[in-house]
Amino acid sequence: MVLRKLKQESEIALRHLMVLHQVWKHQPIGIFKLSEVLGMPKHRIRYSLRVLEQSGIIEPTQYGAIIRENADREIEKLKTEILEILRNTEEVKKMIEEL
Repeated sequence: MVLRKLKQESEIALRHLMVLHQVWKHQPIGIFKLSEVLGMPKHRIRYSLRVLEQSGIIEPTQYGAIIRENADREIEKLKTEILEILRNTEEVKKMIEEL
């Protein structure tokens, strides 16, 4: 499949966003609770948390993950990137409908 890699990456990005959303709503929140709430294996949650931490959006605490104090800028960048992806996806959708 030509777009297999894109599909896989979009699924991983969606998982990261789902984890971020839960951290935002329920901070502090740990891996076990995130795994339970999202119905995902702990190793995938752990990976998403690590990516979000390396991106400067969350930070670990002894009570669980929280949104970093200065994460606003990184979250705005993330929103901008997502909007660009959505625009591209809309273009792809239009082309597919024409086939």
